[in-house]
Parts: sequence; C-alpha cells; structure tokens
Amino acid sequence: MQRQIFVTSALPNANGPIHLGHMLEHIQTDIWVRFLRMQGHSVVYVCADDAHGTATMIKAEQEDVPPTELVDAVRQQHLADFNGFLVEYDNYHSTHSEENRHYSELIFARLNEQGLIFTKNVEQLYDAEKGLFLADRFVIGNCPKCQTEGQYGDNCENCGATYNATELGNPKSIYSGSAPELRASEHYFFDLGQSTDFLRDWTRSGTVQPEIANKLSEWLDDELRPWDISRDAPYFGFTIPGTEDKYFYVWMDAPIGYMASLQNLCDQRDDLNFDTFWAPDSSAEVHHFIGKDIVNFHALFWPAVLSGAGFRTPSRIHTHGFVTVNGTKMSKSRGTFILAKRYLEHLNPEYLRYYYATKLSDSADDLDINLDDFVQRVNADLVGKIINIASRTAGFLVKHFDGELSSDLHDQPLMQQFTDAADRIADHFERGNFGKAMREITALADLANQYVAAHEPWNMIKDPDRKTDVQPVCSQAIQMFRALMIFLKPILPETARRAEEFLAVAPLQWADLKNDLAGHRINPFKPMLQRMEAKQVGQLVDASEPETAQEAKPEVAKADPTISIDDFNKIELRVARVISAEPVEGADKLLCLVLDVGDHQRQVFSGIKAAYSPEDLVGRLTVVVANLAPRKMRFGVSEGMVLAAGPGETDIFLLSPDSGATPGMVVK
Repeated sequence: MQRQIFVTSALPNANGPIHLGHMLEHIQTDIWVRFLRMQGHSVVYVCADDAHGTATMIKAEQEDVPPTELVDAVRQQHLADFNGFLVEYDNYHSTHSEENRHYSELIFARLNEQGLIFTKNVEQLYDAEKGLFLADRFVIGNCPKCQTEGQYGDNCENCGATYNATELGNPKSIYSGSAPELRASEHYFFDLGQSTDFLRDWTRSGTVQPEIANKLSEWLDDELRPWDISRDAPYFGFTIPGTEDKYFYVWMDAPIGYMASLQNLCDQRDDLNFDTFWAPDSSAEVHHFIGKDIVNFHALFWPAVLSGAGFRTPSRIHTHGFVTVNGTKMSKSRGTFILAKRYLEHLNPEYLRYYYATKLSDSADDLDINLDDFVQRVNADLVGKIINIASRTAGFLVKHFDGELSSDLHDQPLMQQFTDAADRIADHFERGNFGKAMREITALADLANQYVAAHEPWNMIKDPDRKTDVQPVCSQAIQMFRALMIFLKPILPETARRAEEFLAVAPLQWADLKNDLAGHRINPFKPMLQRMEAKQVGQLVDASEPETAQEAKPEVAKADPTISIDDFNKIELRVARVISAEPVEGADKLLCLVLDVGDHQRQVFSGIKAAYSPEDLVGRLTVVVANLAPRKMRFGVSEGMVLAAGPGETDIFLLSPDSGATPGMVVK
C-alpha cells in the first residue's frame, strides 16, 4: 500500500552558515526520504530558512543591507550547501513569505477564537544603549538553577533548565555588554497550559522516542506556562493583526514555515493539495526531523498550536543528538568547527553521508565524528569491501564474456541470504536505525568478498579446465554487488548512479531485489569512489582553523633536499596482485592496472606499456606505494605507483615479491 508522507527538516537560521552539525539532520532526513521513495511511497520533502528575529535584523544592520536582501542571499548559500551534500528537497522556501504570513495570521485568529490567546503586561530586559528589547538568546548570565555562568536567557546548556531571561543572574546584553534594565510592555500569550491533558496523551502515543517522552513529562509535570508569542518593535518579522508595533515571535511563525513551504510547492504543482497533509482528518503522515535542543518547541508548543487551530498534529517527531568531533564540541580553535562549504572543498560528500549513517540510531544520543575512524571506515567499508566486489570481477566478464552475465546463479543459497536480509534492512531504515542497517550490509559485503576470494577468478581464467567457471562466479559477484547498491542507494545516491551506469540498468528500486540479472550485459567497470586519504582530512582541519590561528603559525623553513630515515619510513609499500591490465587510450606508454591490495582494489596508471603485454601481467604480484596521494590525470585518477627499475622503454622490470607473498602484505 502506497503511503502519502510529508517530511521536514528543522529550519536553519538565516543569519549564519551551515556546518556539519546542521548537515547531520538534513542528511538523516534525506536518507529516510530516499529510502521511502525506493519503496514506492509518495513523499514530499520540504524545508525553508528561518528568516525572522532580532538576530537577522542586527546582522543586516552590521552588513548595511535590508533584512530581506540578507535572508535571500543566505537562503541561496544554504541551499547550495545542502545540495552539495546531495540533499534533495521538493521545495526550499523562507519563513519571510506571503504563504507564511497567511498561515501565521490564520492560526493566530483561530487560536484567539478558541480563547487560547490573551495579553498582559510583562517586564522585559531592555538594552538602553541599543534601544531595543532583548530576545532571550541575546542575554547571557548565570543560570538561576545551577549558577553556571555565560548561559543564554532561555535555557541552560549545563543542567538543561528552562527559565525566563529575567531570572538570569548578572545579565548582560550580547550587543552592548551593558546590564539591561527592566521595562514593562504588553505582550500576547498562547495559553499552553490548556493543552496539558492533550499533550500528556500525544507525547505517549508513539509520536516521539521514549526518552524524549520522559523528558517532556518533566515539563508537563512542572505545569506548562503560557507561551509569549509576541515581540516589540524594532523586529524583523510579521506584525500581529490589529497592532502596529507587535510582531509574531520567531518561534510562533517558524514551525508554520513547514506549512508555508508546502503551500508554495502546491501552488507550483497541480498534483499536490495542502489539505491532503494538514486537514484534521488527514490519513497522510507528517514527520519532522529535529535536534534535541528544540524538542520543547516541536513536541509541546507546536502540536498544541496545531490542535487548537484545527489542524492535524505530526505523526512522528524524529529527534537526534548533537554532533561532536573527536569526542568534544566542535571547536574553531582546533579546526573542528567545520563548515559545510569548507568540507566540500576537500572531501566527497558521500563520505560523510555514509559515516553519519553508520552512527545514526533511533535514539537522541549524541554522535561523534572521530576523524581517524572516519577515514578508516569509509576506506575499509565502501572502497575495500563493497566497490571492491565489482572491481575484482567485472573485468573478467567484459574481457572474456562480452560483459554478459550467466543465465543461472552459481550459489543460490548465498544469494538468498542477500534477499532474505532485505526486510530486516528495510525495517532498520524505517525506524531510523541506519547504523544497524549498515552493519547488516557490510556483513553481506564480507560474504561476497569471501566468495570471490575462495574462487579466485584471476587464477581460474588461466586454467583451461576451469575457465568456463569464471563467468558464473563473476556473475554471482555482480548480482551480490547490485543487491548491496540497492541497500546503499539512499545513502550513496551518486555512487548508486554510477553503479546503475555500470550495470546498465534503470534506476534501482527496492523491489528489484526480487529479480536477478540473468543473461544481462554490463558495461566496463569504472572507478566509482576513491579512497579517502588522511592527508585530505588534515587539510580540511587546517582550513577550518580561524584566520588568526593560521597567521600565528610559525614560518616553515625551506625543505632540505635530503630525507631522513623517518621520512623514508613514511612510505608504505604493499604487495599487490594485478587483477586487470589495459592499454590507456591516447597514451603511448601507459597501462591502466587494477590492483588487489588485500582489503581493497585500486587503479594505477604505469608507464610500462613498452615492456609488458597486458595479458602477461594479470595475476602477477608486484609492489605498490600504497600511501601515495591520488593523482588526477586526464585519463582518470591514479591511486599509487608500482615499483619498477631499468633504463626505460622495453627495459623496465617490475619489482616482484618472492613466492609466498600475498596481496596487502607490508613490504619492509
């Protein structure tokens, strides 16, 4: 049965850049959406920039541009960053839009009709030097509960307490640094307490994770306070109907931005209807992905507002934890506060998509990016295990069997393990347990690699009595590779696209697991994903340090032309087996070698064409410089260097290890 599903990620604030913490949520959402679409469901995925508030107004003043110009420019930057990480929205809008104004005013009017809105005079902190009332996030001071210094005026990062900014000890304005004064002003409130019974039931109905429900119960048991939904001028936002100097608080109109973005999309598409998703009797699903720092807004305030205004409430709120790097908060001084734009200058976005997937569960636990583990896991899992299956076997099929797969599976019970795993992996994806799905997928990849290693098609092809077995063995490997790429497509959409080109198939769907590729013809294999080098991560960290830190670095002395034994020891030499060797079109001296280096395969261009016939190299052992940085050439990327000696031309001799050496063995 096809489901109709509306999905959102939390709205990024329009006064700052996107960093890897933001990317966790949007990658998580995108993976979930892509999975559901592969299952054949109808999914609408929208987001928008959270444009309003004092911070945007102040930022625009600092840059001497109108706020509307600032939020338009930032929205384009945000969208470029998200698209760079292969996140695909059906619509990416802005809360500063006519659609958002319409629904904000409509919801406010309906809540007012229900007796859920009232006004009262409140005392607020006012920055006399700046001439404005201070929003909670623009006052810092001592937490009234645990006394921790430097906490914002709405909640404490140390103990998690929530409070009013007026309760802070020793408050300071973040703009002028002066102590704010109290001034009275009339404000509009949403009477959240009237929704207490409704929220007790709603939060325990499976709409939030159990640990989140437990946290919400603390607020519910502590008596819900009326929610201040207005702010005084000057403010960038929408004025409250019937007033001239009162504005909707950003947390009033920000979640309404989900509705506004959908309405904007509906106005562009004839096949979509707003009420399909938001009518009170809607049978569709609404899913929000958020961070745990804003769970009170999304799981208390938002459902209460929707219920009071006559709209349906969310089906589920998926809450995730914070991102740390090497076990600590992202730090500018350490170079671990990494902007999305900076990451994309150095690394493939699918590396991070995969790494996040290996770490994500259905809980709100924090997620750590360990940079060493990041490199190792991407290389070992993706390049060394999964891509390796196709790269080790496709060449034999293309060269000796015109790319045609055999008509029968060589090992049906083994293939059945892949198809049997499909429902379990799908359930993990559905629940958001991406890490469990990845563990099942890599375990299957291990089985596939063990199968290839056990049959050794590179030796079989040289034995006339066994040559005919190469086709079914390599065909089985390709069938298993395709199954793995179906499982991984939500996470690695670009690699999956390359796999589809190699396999010569239509875009892969989950249902394709029920069919095989018997008798199908594949295309020649081309590298789909390069190994990540630790050097690249180091360059990213260096580039992420603040400019002041970069300037403080001591000047590097000019390099000595000689090298020390320590320098020499940095060279990593490994035994490699030549899996395939082909002339490079347009190059007089180069052969393209695909090498088995034990835990993965890699492509190397070598200038030995005059000395060796390609067919004589297949199956031969040699030595490769394994930690040489990849070199981009006009023919492709060369991932290392094979060792050879001689005066040149036909007198070139590959270094060959003694008998008994195996691929991946370190050469000392």
